[in-house]
Amino acid sequence: MIIMGVDPGIAIVGYGFLELIGNNYKVIDYGEINTKAKTPLPDRLDIIHEEMTELIKKYNPEDIAFEELFFNKNVKTAITVAQARGVEVLSAKKSGAGLYEYTPLQIKQALVGYGRATKNQVQEMVKIILNLKEIPKPDDVADALAVAITHGSSIKFKESFRMI
Repeated sequence: MIIMGVDPGIAIVGYGFLELIGNNYKVIDYGEINTKAKTPLPDRLDIIHEEMTELIKKYNPEDIAFEELFFNKNVKTAITVAQARGVEVLSAKKSGAGLYEYTPLQIKQALVGYGRATKNQVQEMVKIILNLKEIPKPDDVADALAVAITHGSSIKFKESFRMI
């Protein structure tokens, strides 16, 4: 089974493709979609849509898992990122893949076993679980891989997960 993990964003969208084979993960690809801050919002959304669509067509994931958005303070940023996430979810929906989302707490628990784990602890577990030489950069990419691992773990252990 091929799983795509997505860390939603507007400036950087992290993505990761993993193949779940039994209890093991095979890394297929990971990276980022970038848009420049000075680019008009509709153009940024179009770039994200086009690149997401191409990636999904290229790797044909069965399931696509997103990190749920969490914002503490900046409402303006939250709205812009939410618009980008909407485009990302729509791109995924059009593929026919199953769509899922996980909270940061669920991701931390799945990878580290502790809901208050630090970002560094989660990233280190991504590196270990996927047998990578180094932690993927930027953080958004490591986060996307963590989402994909979380979804794979949910499937393996038949835990409840929420479909979008």
